[in-house]
Amino acid sequence: MNWLNTEAFTAFGQHILWSDMIGNTFGLIALALGWKRSIWTWPVQFVSGLILFGAFAGHLTGSAGKQVVVMVVAAMGWAAWVRGRKQAQDGTIAVRFATWKERGLMVLAGAAGTVAVALLFKAYPSLSWDPWPDAYIFVGTVVAMYAQARGMVEFWFAWLLVDAVGVPLNFANGYAFSGFVYVIYGALVLWGMRDWWQRSRTAAAPALEGAHA
Repeated sequence: MNWLNTEAFTAFGQHILWSDMIGNTFGLIALALGWKRSIWTWPVQFVSGLILFGAFAGHLTGSAGKQVVVMVVAAMGWAAWVRGRKQAQDGTIAVRFATWKERGLMVLAGAAGTVAVALLFKAYPSLSWDPWPDAYIFVGTVVAMYAQARGMVEFWFAWLLVDAVGVPLNFANGYAFSGFVYVIYGALVLWGMRDWWQRSRTAAAPALEGAHA
């Protein structure tokens, strides 16, 4: 499997690795499946994480750690969505906005987690060349995927915040395909956010009507 970390081609002066290209292609497919609320988003995300872990390991520790999180949460998300489909009358995954308490806890966990992981990376320089952005990406991914597994619309906002740092970091460290793909991620995230937003409003309407009946 060493061929995965060899150069596939060169574009705009950037060397594109097979692992970078294939892993991120799977990531795009997973995001599109998540937009459609397909349960297959989770196994595809797991495969993407596995390939990208091999690409980043030894170079971008935070990004490699992010892929470990992707694989763990993908397994958890699969289990959560399987339960959700069994509980739903129409067999689909319900989406909703987080409560203000949930939002506050996610923001607090994200901030505290970023500081804690960044300090860990600074204490052990061999773990990361860029402690703060690596920590931000690592923790932000945890928060985003947690929100996705819970069917929260805020999952899309969290991904946008992660991508805002991930795009320039990938370009700066030679992972050009990751950088280009994250631009496409941005468009998919905006469309997915709109779709989940509308679905959450549609789901909330019958509940309000029942409350007033």
